[in-house]
This record gives sequence, structure tokens and C-alpha cells, in this order.
Amino acid sequence: MSTSLWTFYGFMKPGGLLVMTVNGAGAILQFTYVTLFLIYAPRDKKIKMAKLAAILDVGFLGTVIAITLLAMHKLSLRLTFVGVICAGLTIGMYGSPLLVMTTVIKTKSVEYMPFLLSFFLFLNASAWSIYAVLVKDIYIGVPNSIGFVLGLAQLILYAMYKNKSKSTKSTDVMEEDGSAHLVKRSIEMRAYDHDDDVDDDGNKVMNDRILNKETSLPKPRINRQYSLKKIVKTLSLGPYDVFPNRSNDANSNLKRNIDDDHP
Repeated sequence: MSTSLWTFYGFMKPGGLLVMTVNGAGAILQFTYVTLFLIYAPRDKKIKMAKLAAILDVGFLGTVIAITLLAMHKLSLRLTFVGVICAGLTIGMYGSPLLVMTTVIKTKSVEYMPFLLSFFLFLNASAWSIYAVLVKDIYIGVPNSIGFVLGLAQLILYAMYKNKSKSTKSTDVMEEDGSAHLVKRSIEMRAYDHDDDVDDDGNKVMNDRILNKETSLPKPRINRQYSLKKIVKTLSLGPYDVFPNRSNDANSNLKRNIDDDHP
């Protein structure tokens, strides 16, 4: 919408060939981007954005052009009307990274602020600001001067937090790797400590439950024959076999009672 209106502004303005051609190329590219988005977007988002594109890129643009050509007869009034709208849209375009700049300051990371986008927005605003001074066009000069200041601020923020974001990221990666290593060692130690069982012959058997690097969860392996033997052995045990300490306690109590009766 912005590049289309700037193309219309350059078409009306005397000597505005440069404005018309540059923004005309931009309008073609933006139309391609919007078309590709509507083709490959999910169905719900596609319907929502198609309505938005129809309202703004077709309805609003057509309304502005119709009002300019039909209701305004003086060229200066037409240029003022379209120029103010174009300047407002351009300021909105340059002001959109303000939210990203706030995020950069809070997180001290430039991860969500692409350098190339900020750099070329700064160059674009600089070039159009110089052009506006040369041709004395306030509608081009004011929004691009604001874009120049905002673009410079983005580059300064990038220079300030570039190294900090790298060091913070590397520290986080080291902490995650260290935590994962400690968790893995802890799991292995517990597997060695608690997976020792005793077979029928009284020998220790260690189950293979140590986690490998490629697996995220232990996969217990159950020996059905071994488990069945263990269950049968358990069912055949008497009360003193299950609780061997109880028989010793009973004998100790009996002996203590006999000693009390016959000192």
C-alpha cells in the first residue's frame, strides 16, 4: 500500500520520475510477496490476511486515488493529500522496529533484530533524506529523516549488544551441556546402585538399564522366565523366610524371659 501510493505520488509530481520508478518496482515486489504469502499460508490465516489485503491494498488505495482524482482539482492540493498519507505510512514503516529495539534493550540480545534489514533501512532513509533536501520535498524529507534517526539507533544497539548476546548464548549452551552431563551421570549411578538383583544361586545380576547418549528414556528389559521363578520362590517362602529378623527377635525374647524366671 505504501509503495503503491508513493508511485501514485511520483506520477502526479512534476519531475517525480525517480519516485515513481523506484516505488513502482517496490510495489511489484511487495505484490509478489503478498501473493506468495496468500498461496502458502494456512487456511485460517490465509482467509484473514486476504480480507486485510482486500481492505487496505485494494479498498483503501482505490479510495485515496478516487478522492484525489475526482474531488480535488488543484495539483498542489492533490500532492498535499497524497503526500501526507504517504509520509504517515513511511513513518509507520520506520517505526515498526521500535518494539524490536525494546526487546533488544530488555534481553541485551540482537537475536531478533536482523543486521542487514536494519542496515539497508538506514541506507534507504539516508538516500531519500538527501534526495528530499535536493528537491525540497517535505513529504519525502520528514519521514525519511525519522527513519534515518531510527535506523542509526538500531545500528548503535546492534553494536552495543552484539558481543554480549554471543557470550550470553555461549554461557547458556555451556550450562545446558553441563546440566545434561550431570543428569546423565546421576542416572547411570542410580542404575548401578539399584539394578543389582540376586538370582537363585545367590549371585548378583545387573540389569542393563544404563541410558545411552542416543536414548532419552530408559527401556526396561524384563526376563519373563526369571520373573516367574522369582514369584514362585516368593510364594513358597514361609513367614520366617520372608522376615528372617523376626525369628531372631522371637528367640531373643524367649531367652530373655527364661533368664528372668530362672536367675
